[in-house]
Amino acid sequence: MSDQKQVLVGYLAATATLVMWTGFTLVSRLGGKSVLTPYDIVALRLATASIVLLPFVGRSLSNAWRDGRLWVLAALGNLLYCTLVYQGFKYAPAAHGAILLSGLQPFLISTVIWLIAGTRPSHIRRTGLAAIAIGIVLSAVPYFSTWSSDSVFGDFLILLSSISWAVYSVLATRWGYSAWTLTRVLALGSAAFYLPVYIVWLPKQLAAAPLSMIVTQCLFQGIVATILAMMAYLKAIASLGTERTAAFLALVPILSGVLAVPLLDEALTAWLLSGLVFVSLGSYIASRSAAITTGS
Repeated sequence: MSDQKQVLVGYLAATATLVMWTGFTLVSRLGGKSVLTPYDIVALRLATASIVLLPFVGRSLSNAWRDGRLWVLAALGNLLYCTLVYQGFKYAPAAHGAILLSGLQPFLISTVIWLIAGTRPSHIRRTGLAAIAIGIVLSAVPYFSTWSSDSVFGDFLILLSSISWAVYSVLATRWGYSAWTLTRVLALGSAAFYLPVYIVWLPKQLAAAPLSMIVTQCLFQGIVATILAMMAYLKAIASLGTERTAAFLALVPILSGVLAVPLLDEALTAWLLSGLVFVSLGSYIASRSAAITTGS
């Protein structure tokens, strides 16, 4: 595949991820506001994904279960990430989650790469990251007045989940597994570990939840978020690189805020529009530079 075609495929995958991650924020907050426990949502996610993926296990995965690195990725990208993020959405608004999950990824990923490989973003990428930071702060201003002790606790949990996802993203890229292999192993391996624990020990509220809510969480969390979004995201970071993809996906908080206008009857504020301009500009600048230089 030519470099130009690879970049095009990468941006198509990143765009698909952008749409699905935005939906993830909204649907996860919807689940957080319901009677379902965070453990219920993780169970629905993994059980649905496993049912869909089980016919595709194949012989190629026969040795995957003995690969310790895959279990590390499963713990970071599924078990730890999901448990923290769904618990966080019990307390924090969707806008907070979008900012902390996707908005911070360019900075968290650059930090993880620096800690692991000792490299830093190029000057032009740092300029883009600065613009993204300004945009995120501007878009978050309307939500500062709504913070409470509960929302701060939720924000903290979502921040931890975002750190887990950043480490997962960098390691997944460095270790070079295919998107299809990672999607199957992470979902099935996580389900094999988590579901027995959930059934025996963890609190449940499935019986009290409306069927429509259960179906919504099953379809979106289990199929869209776990399978389709995971494959699109892994394809994007394989084609564009982890930092460039993260810069592009920094648009998620703004897109979530815009969609909240018709879906959640929230106002389209001047702060949000200003944030849109800065994040869009910063994403463009940061994504133009694929190189990472050492030092400076």
